[in-house]
Amino acid sequence: MHSNNLAVVKIKRSFKTNSLWKKNKQQPPKDPNHILKVGIWVYFFLWVFEGALRKWFLPALSMPLLIVRDPIVLWLIILASRRGLLKFNIYMAGMVFLGVISLVTAVLLGHGNMAVAIYGARTLLLYFPMVFVIGQVFNQEDVILMGRVIVIIAIPMTILIGLQFYSPQSAWVNRGVGGDEAGAGFGGAMGYFRPPGTFSFTNGTTCFYSLLAPFLLYFWLNTKKINLLILTAATGALVAAIPLSISRGLFFQVGVSVIFLTIAVSRNPKYFGKILMASFLVIAALMVFSRASFFSTATAAFTDRFEGANDAEGGLVEGVIGDRFFGTLIKAIAGSSDQSVFGFGVGSGTSLGAKLLKDDSILMLADFEWMREIGELGLMGLLVIMLRMGLAIKVSLASYNKLASGNILPWLMMSVGVLMVAQGQWHQPTALGFCALSGGIWFASFRSATVQKVNKNTKKNALESKLIKTSLN
Repeated sequence: MHSNNLAVVKIKRSFKTNSLWKKNKQQPPKDPNHILKVGIWVYFFLWVFEGALRKWFLPALSMPLLIVRDPIVLWLIILASRRGLLKFNIYMAGMVFLGVISLVTAVLLGHGNMAVAIYGARTLLLYFPMVFVIGQVFNQEDVILMGRVIVIIAIPMTILIGLQFYSPQSAWVNRGVGGDEAGAGFGGAMGYFRPPGTFSFTNGTTCFYSLLAPFLLYFWLNTKKINLLILTAATGALVAAIPLSISRGLFFQVGVSVIFLTIAVSRNPKYFGKILMASFLVIAALMVFSRASFFSTATAAFTDRFEGANDAEGGLVEGVIGDRFFGTLIKAIAGSSDQSVFGFGVGSGTSLGAKLLKDDSILMLADFEWMREIGELGLMGLLVIMLRMGLAIKVSLASYNKLASGNILPWLMMSVGVLMVAQGQWHQPTALGFCALSGGIWFASFRSATVQKVNKNTKKNALESKLIKTSLN
């Protein structure tokens, strides 16, 4: 009788142990970088909706909200460094060194305003390292998840910019920063203004949809990773957003992403059928939209802006591509010898810096990033450009190698990331935030999600040992 009771106790203990094992087996291992990933997501949503807070919901706090992401970035850098995730390399170490030197030279040899110097130096000391933080903390699964969120946001975002496009600048939806009733729209065409969406300035719209484009292309190649109805709606949203934005920059950037896709498909013919289906849907969307007055009006405004600006700059190839893009890059390098060694001072080429200094001479160069950097930093600006270009080239080569091995995500992310890392604008908060985000996503797209696997036999042996030990007690 005693032996039977002992056997029952052993069986119950064994059953309980197995139940606990099965329960633990179903629970995924806790991500050690969870808090860092939450911080990056907070950064992302602040980038998208910071303008909405400054314009509509907290206009009285518009100035403090200008740098609302900065404490998040600083915290992420410190935490990532403490955990050994942010290891210094020649690019980050060089940029941080130049940031410290530029801070000192701006105060002692430049404009002399400490507040402006700190505001300007944060681009080198905070946002450039932020690219590496995102790249080390996020992995491909996180990048794809962010892509899904961007795709979903794109649908209501397009509705919003449509309302802004057709509403007068005095309408609430077009309020400027601080609740400015003069409107947040910027020069467009035919009496219509470029809409800013949820952002504080119209360049936010261009940045957002530029990041949307490679994700849409990726999901069309991997339709099982997203709801097809949402993907179709977001594709239509991008098609509508191009004319509604009245942005040549967005048009060209989407074209660059399509070129990257074409190269990828040429190396992987298995994707041809999916791209053919996506192309058919885009053509169908254009046919449907062309019958709608809201789209035809926006298209007319976009075309007028596109042709007028191209003619004013000397034509599309020679003026826009040849002179405005490549020409300004060459002029920035060639004209660096005419600048002082330390420039006018870091931060002088930002809107806030120009306002505090009451001098916008460097700000006038802000549309051309390399010229602004050399104007602010002098010959040190050349070193900043070399670091940015060197990093962009290195990661671009790695992206091509990944494409050759069948991993298409880094290649598509490169279509937007490479330009932002190499010469994306750092003087304006929305563009600065976008440069760090797009560059970080590009870097993170290389990292496969690690899955902890334990040998089944090891688990079985450990469980058996535990059962034996239990039965002996």
